[in-house]
Amino acid sequence: AHQLGLALNQVGGALLDTRTFGLESEPLVQDSIAAGADVALFSGDKLLGGPQAGIAVGRADPIAAMQRHPLARAVRMDKASIAGLVATFEHYARGEALDAVPVWRMISASLATLRDRASRWERSCHGRAAVEPGQSMVGGGSLPGAGIETALLVIDPPEGDAETLSASLRAYDPPIVARIEHDRVLLDPRTVDPGDDAVVEAALQALCGGTDAGGSAGR
Repeated sequence: AHQLGLALNQVGGALLDTRTFGLESEPLVQDSIAAGADVALFSGDKLLGGPQAGIAVGRADPIAAMQRHPLARAVRMDKASIAGLVATFEHYARGEALDAVPVWRMISASLATLRDRASRWERSCHGRAAVEPGQSMVGGGSLPGAGIETALLVIDPPEGDAETLSASLRAYDPPIVARIEHDRVLLDPRTVDPGDDAVVEAALQALCGGTDAGGSAGR
């Protein structure tokens, strides 16, 4: 890039303003181009929310030179991934990314909605859990350590064995991945699709002291 006199900018792939959701500013792809970068490089996954890919956008001449390079054939995407990437961009073009792209649906979920969902999960825990404030970690782009306020279901596991309960949740069908803090098991509704809430509630009913112990992987 230096030899060719190009201005390159590597960004996280955000097309929406992360500050809207209480996060730190993530450079937008379109802003990088508007600021004069010849080429902006970013991932197709992470904050863009599509299939894993490397994307280069910018001036026609450097993009054409990259396409002609022999390495382009070795790293080109397969047709299924291209179709997934096109579908992802179409959600942005139609203004529906906050609802249709999972990463943005999770980031934009309201705190009130998350509290309601965590409270419904709590009722399946036989008095062993509470809803407490916490942080959801973004983990993508240049914001891997950035957090968003959330409502956590915090479970005091049966017999105080957080590792066993966490392992049982992972062994459930389908698996449920929790985290452990201070010997308690934490579930974050922001990271669970609302359509899977019934699965979470059934697992908690079975594993947190309920009588339906057969509701796990053999279900």
